[in-house]
Amino acid sequence: MHLFRSVRARVTLGALLVVGIALGAGAVGTVVILGQLLTQGVAAAVEQDLETIGEQLEDRPVDVGDLDGEVLVRLQGGGRRDGEGPRFNDEDAATLPVVPEDSVVRLMIDDEPYLAASEETDVGMLTVARSIENVDDATATASLVLAVAVPLLLIVIGIVVWVVATRALAPVERMRRQVDGIDGTALDRRVDAGRDDELGALAATMNRMLERIEEAQKTQRRFVSDASHELRSPLATIRQHAEVAVTHPASTSVQDLGGVVLDEGRRMQDLVEGLLLLARLDEHGGHGQVRGPVDMDDLALAEGRRLRGMGVVVDGHGIGAGRVIGSEVLLARALRNLVDNAVRHASTTVTLRVVTERAWVRIEVEDDGDGVPEERREQIFERFARLDEARARDEGGSGLGLAIVREIARAHGGDVTVSAGREGGARFTLALPAGS
Repeated sequence: MHLFRSVRARVTLGALLVVGIALGAGAVGTVVILGQLLTQGVAAAVEQDLETIGEQLEDRPVDVGDLDGEVLVRLQGGGRRDGEGPRFNDEDAATLPVVPEDSVVRLMIDDEPYLAASEETDVGMLTVARSIENVDDATATASLVLAVAVPLLLIVIGIVVWVVATRALAPVERMRRQVDGIDGTALDRRVDAGRDDELGALAATMNRMLERIEEAQKTQRRFVSDASHELRSPLATIRQHAEVAVTHPASTSVQDLGGVVLDEGRRMQDLVEGLLLLARLDEHGGHGQVRGPVDMDDLALAEGRRLRGMGVVVDGHGIGAGRVIGSEVLLARALRNLVDNAVRHASTTVTLRVVTERAWVRIEVEDDGDGVPEERREQIFERFARLDEARARDEGGSGLGLAIVREIARAHGGDVTVSAGREGGARFTLALPAGS
């Protein structure tokens, strides 16, 4: 990682930029205000000198040359007491010009800055001036001090921010190293989350993410293992019958071999289609399908007609109105999976019900078979779940039908459960949010 691309470098540079602008503006403002305050003080002193000296000259004869040399004084004669030429108390005062009254003007006299003011008196035009070289020296000194102090202060602030940022980011670096050491073979490792702050919350979130990844990996491995086994079985059956037909042609017929191939091929097709559907549901949650109002009673009645055409006894007296919002294709697939499951395990009758209860539509598919033990009722919704032989998959099931039903139900905001039926068999209840 490039040093200047690191977070602490950017934090430090950002802090220095903000503080530098603030300190620079403050330093400039300080120097300007200091110069203005000192200049205003000298200007007030000049005005006071002008008033005091003017009163002295009007009250009694005063020799201007005897006045304090700290203040330059120039008197232009022509008043009532003295009509002589200009008088002054210093050689520099001789060059003082007359400035507009009621104002204090900055002048340069012998390369030295002064503030001067003039006033018409009874004895002539009086002009006084005071040097502001000390003001300029003071502002220059302040500028120099600030020019040295501000960079030093920025260096100190930069060091402090760098150290604080380094210490603050140390847990992040530690978490980065820990996460960097976690690969596909070490998903059981976790990040230290012993802090009660934002970094602790981040570590806890990362741990939950690792748990989900670990669980997904376990599910994926189990899923691939089970799928491989399920696909191997029909392939082995086809190969076995083909080998028998080749080795002992008289022991079988083309019709028998074709029937086995068709049955096992259909089984593999159902399995592959189920795997693809589950993959799409896992990835998109069914959102890629067109959604709209779906009348579940129409789907249930259609399934009832299909079963009667197959010679199955169907009780559809409990089918009432029930409308949901969703994908008609997926919901029809879910209902058909439940119905086919009931047909495989029913003794004589399959019962269909559709009931609307407030905000929910409940679709019940019940058989009068042996039922599902209570302790195994959740397991049957797992992919490739195996129970006892009474509900085995040797009658055409792929082992994915009920798992697909649950995924479709949850993709529509509902769920599917199994309980004991009225005749002792299994009753599957597909509960979906009611739609208008």
